[in-house]
Amino acid sequence: MQQAKAYITEELCNEQAAVDTIAYISGFPESGAPLSSIVGFETDYRILVCGNDTALYRIENQTVNIVRVLYGRRNSMQILFGEPSDN
Repeated sequence: MQQAKAYITEELCNEQAAVDTIAYISGFPESGAPLSSIVGFETDYRILVCGNDTALYRIENQTVNIVRVLYGRRNSMQILFGEPSDN
């Protein structure tokens, strides 16, 4: 979580967005959509749009691991998988 906060704070210059995103995911870890429902293959990753950011994370042993945070206006599926999304 600290790495995600540092990324949002430093790269996106928005510390409040970092705090809000991390707090929301920490409080409601299963609120993100299962990534498998979007990409069509099995994965334990979840994806959540929070304001202008899209967070990719997974829950492991009651610990939330944020893997990547992307600016919401970017095509996250293309960035993650190298292909444009159909949505």
